[in-house]
Amino acid sequence: MADNHHNNDQPQNHGGPTDEQVETILGNVLRTGVIVSAAVVMIGALIYLSRHGTDLPDYQRFKGEPSDLRSVGGILKDALAISGRGIIQLGLLLLIATPVMRVLLSLIAFLRQRDKIYVVVTLIVFAILIYSLTGYHPLDFF
Repeated sequence: MADNHHNNDQPQNHGGPTDEQVETILGNVLRTGVIVSAAVVMIGALIYLSRHGTDLPDYQRFKGEPSDLRSVGGILKDALAISGRGIIQLGLLLLIATPVMRVLLSLIAFLRQRDKIYVVVTLIVFAILIYSLTGYHPLDFF
């Protein structure tokens, strides 16, 4: 008599990607994100140094980041204008976005696998990441 029951030790996959497929995709996303962001930073550095490599620094006065490099919109605008500093900042944004994309793709995979526990845990992790990256702190009102 054949036993048609699933082994309780094995995770149930309801038509979604297998764990191995998810691991491969996530590994490729992380690898690609790091490589692309490093290449963008390198391109920005080359542009910046070609234009400002001989400038002498003024250590007598502190100059913070320009206001246009403090927002995503400003960074994109500067990067599109082929500003070395804007392109470097864009590369750093891509580097920051890489693990966020990994969590988002994990969430999608867990949804497709119908793994409710991991969906909830991944949603919590995603919410914490977004909360920490946006700087929105609703409890500051108290």
